[in-house]
This record gives sequence, C-alpha cells and structure tokens, in this order.
Amino acid sequence: MSKRRAARRAEAPAGDVSASLERYRVLLPAADFAALLAALEQSLPGAIRANPLKVQPAAAAVEWSARYGWDLQPVPFCPAGWQVSAARTPLSATPEYAMGQYYIQDAASMLPGELFDFDGLEAPLVLDLAAAPGGKTTHLSARTADRGLVLANDSAAGRIAALRGVLRDWGAINAAVTAYPGERFGAWYPETFDRVLLDAPCSMDHLRPTPGKERRPASAREREGLSARQARLLASALQAARVGGQVVYSTCTLAPEEDEGVLDVILRQWGGAVRVDDLSARFPGARALETAEGQAFDPAVANAMRLWPHTYGTSGFFAARLTKTAPIPGARQEPPARPIEPLGWERLPARAARAVETFFAQEYGFDLPALLWRQDLALWRRGTGLHAFPERFFAHFSGLPVEGLGLLVAEESAGGWQLSHEWAARFGAQFTAGTLRLPAEQVAAWLRGEDVPGAEAAGRTVVVLDPEGRLLGRGKTQPGRIKNLLPRRLARRR
Repeated sequence: MSKRRAARRAEAPAGDVSASLERYRVLLPAADFAALLAALEQSLPGAIRANPLKVQPAAAAVEWSARYGWDLQPVPFCPAGWQVSAARTPLSATPEYAMGQYYIQDAASMLPGELFDFDGLEAPLVLDLAAAPGGKTTHLSARTADRGLVLANDSAAGRIAALRGVLRDWGAINAAVTAYPGERFGAWYPETFDRVLLDAPCSMDHLRPTPGKERRPASAREREGLSARQARLLASALQAARVGGQVVYSTCTLAPEEDEGVLDVILRQWGGAVRVDDLSARFPGARALETAEGQAFDPAVANAMRLWPHTYGTSGFFAARLTKTAPIPGARQEPPARPIEPLGWERLPARAARAVETFFAQEYGFDLPALLWRQDLALWRRGTGLHAFPERFFAHFSGLPVEGLGLLVAEESAGGWQLSHEWAARFGAQFTAGTLRLPAEQVAAWLRGEDVPGAEAAGRTVVVLDPEGRLLGRGKTQPGRIKNLLPRRLARRR
C-alpha cells in the first residue's frame, strides 16, 4: 500500500465499513432506512444492456433468456437493459458477449445515458468527459445510433487502452478517444456540444459492493478534494455545452457533498444560466435531498435523483440533468493541435475507395457506400490498415490529438483486403455473401480458438456462423481447414 493511500485510510472515520452507513440514517425516514439495510443483505443481481447497433434488444433478450436459462427483469429506466436474477450460463461466457452484442453493467449505471433527450438531433456532438472504462460511452453510442460524434475523454492515461477496447468491441465508429484533464474542455471548446456526460470520479460510496467497486469509508479530506474537483469538471462540462444543450452529472456515490453539494456550488455560481430538470415523474421515489447534515441546498437541487439500493434494486447512484439556458463566461484557450496526416494517415483516394466498395459488394454483398453516406464516414488508411473515420470529427475537432478514432475496416495483405474482426462483428449479420456455417459439433472447438476442418476453396476470409446463424467471428479458408481468426482475447481457451 502506498504512503498516500495509507494516510488516507488512517484519516477515514473510525469503525468498519458497516458503521459508515450510520451517516445515511439521518437522511432517510426510519422505515426507508430499515428497507435499505434489508436490501443490502440481498446479493446484487447481474445486469446486461443490449447493443442496438448489432441486435434488436427486445427480441435478443427473449432469445438469450431461453438459450442460456437467464431470468431477466427489465431495468425500469433503460429499454435495452435487464437485470439477471438467475443464470444457467454465466453472462460473460456466450458468443454474443464475445461479439459485443451486449455489455455487462450494473443497472444503476444505465441511468445517465437514458437521461438525455436526443429527439430532433440527427448527428449530435456528444462529450463524455470522464469516460473510462467506457460502459456509459457505449450507451451514448447506442442512444445516438452511432451518428454524429461521441468524444470520449479520460484524464487517466492508464485507462485509455481499456476505453479503446470497449468501444472497439461495441462496434462504435463515430467515436474518438482523447486523454486530457476534463477541466480543460470548457475553455477549449466553449458552447460546442449538444450533450455532455460527466460521470465524475468519486468516492464510490454506493453502499452495495459490486465487482471492481469495493466499498470503504472515505475520509473527510478525500471527500473535500473530490467534491472540489467534481465542481471544476461540472463547470467545464457546462461551459463546453451549447446554449440549450444538456449536461448529465452522475456519480456512483451517495455522499451528499459529492452529489447535491456539487450541484449547489454550481447553482450558486451560475444559477441564472443553468436549470436542473425535474424528472421526478419518470423516476418516482428517487428525488434528491433538500438538506443534509445541516446544509440547505438550492431548492432546484431536489430535482436531481438518488437511486437508493432499496428503491430500484440497484447499487446506490446519483444523477442530475442540467439544461444550459444562457452562456457561461470563461477564458478561451486554444486546444492542442496535431493533424493526423503527418503521422502517416491519408484519406483514401476516390479510385481506391471505389475498389474497396467493389470488394465488399462482391465478397459480402454489403453496400459500403450507403453505410458511409448514412453514417457520415470517410475511409482513411495508414500502412496496411483501412479505417472508417467520422467526418464530424474533422469538421469540429480537426487537429485535436486523439488516442483512438473510428473503426478498423480491413487490412491489406499480399492477397488483397482482409475483413477485420471489428467490422465483421458490427456488420456481419447484414452480409448476404461470404459467410460459412459450422456444423454444431465444431462450434465449441472454434470458440476455443481452434482451427476446424473445412472443404472451402482456399484464400477467402469468411464470416463464420453457427447452425442457428449466430455470429462467431472470421475464418480464412485453407486447404482442408478453416483457419480461426478469432482474436486471442475472445477465444475461450480451456
């Protein structure tokens, strides 16, 4: 344990973790506090959110429930989300999960993405200010139908690889990944984004342990530092939003100083330019606090939402949607600039692009030009890699250094273009050619990453399906066998 972490633990309130629940007793009526304690005795059910970029969520949920013995209960506030109270097959052990057809996520964490109103926004500019590990970013990609642009930022460089991987597996194309302090975006891009999500770094005092989110008491010093940074990040988010735009502020803590207290700071500073939207009709029983520990908050703060563990059967969560009603003053700064062309990227010339489009039409019966037009994408290449990049990025953020952009389409080899796994996983279900169904007895070996016998003509990259038509990745036909091209990270090796 580091000295800094040890010092923070030493400053934590006396007593074990259960004793820290006492600070919440005064925030709830006695009956509700008793219900909270009873809820914490129950195990938290798993939950999944289906990927509408790849499947029809409602139909897929019915199919998965029958196939895997899952007892699914709809998440009340997320049409594509289900809690899984019983599962014969683990949620992470299915081909559908490997192909990015659903994301495993605590149900409470599905709330922020559902608070935005995207009606009337054909190609929105969306900023996810503290995006890693990326679950909520995938939700934004789904809610926008992968149109416009989702700029996913996180200041922790060590979490960027995971963020890129989550977006890759989800199949998001109109997305870019950056790694900067979120506090800078308000000055770099004032009045720019239609929607901004700030799922803020917090003490994670959500009361209900979940994988990767161990509970422990936070010291007063920690909370003070966190709430100060949360307020700075929220100020940046509001500055970056356009007038009329929406900002969702959320945390996975129920500590008032990191929730209502942060909103109170913002409203006291810019209350004339910000409205906390009242969503209580959509979320009965989730109204935020009006006072806490002797502090009376701005009355508008009560329009925010607290998901207590006993309210919706989730871990604890806090969220608010704010609408920007007037400009917010602030110093303007020039963002960093590093165009991608000097790094070896080039926009694919028209003649080469037509050749790629012909390749997809002939090999897979896939209308690539229609997709590029519909999603406002352009083909770029560097080395042997061919990528689809969002045009909205170049229109609004050209030159901003990125850690990831778009999606890999194919790679060039001596034999021509080879379809990428990411493109096959996103669009393979739409292919009318270039697919191969494995016999049922070969599926288990294939999912372990093994080659399987085959009699196809050699040299083609095909989309592999099981007998029921489920996507299983790519393979390359070779004399007498199908070479397994399933990425090693996805093969279920035993």
